[in-house]
Amino acid sequence: ERQLLAGRLNMLFKDRRAHAYTRQLMETEARMSREAWARATDASDLVHGEVISLRTTVLGQISEIRELQAADRRRQTVISELLRIDHRRATETLESRTDLQGQITALQGQVTALQA
Repeated sequence: ERQLLAGRLNMLFKDRRAHAYTRQLMETEARMSREAWARATDASDLVHGEVISLRTTVLGQISEIRELQAADRRRQTVISELLRIDHRRATETLESRTDLQGQITALQGQVTALQA
C-alpha cells in the first residue's frame, strides 16, 4: 500500500508540473490575446480616424467641385453674352460697310459725271 501511495504521490508531482506548464501556456495565450486585442483596437481606431479624415476631404472636394461648376456656368454665360454682342457688332459693322460702299459708289458716279 505504501508503494501505491508513493506511486500516486509521484504521479501528483508529475501532474503538478504538467498543470503548471498548462497554466503557464494559458496565461501566455491570455496575455497574447489581450495584446492582440489592444493592437486590433488601436488599428481599428486609426483606420476609423483615417476614414473620417478622408470623408471630410472628399466632402470638401465635392463642395469645391460644385463651386467650380457654378463658376464655370457663370463664365459660360458671360462668354455666350460676349459672343452674342460680338456677332451683333460684326453684323452692324458689315451693314455700315455695305452702306459706305454704296455711298462711295454713288460719290464716284457723281465725280465721274462732274469730270465729263
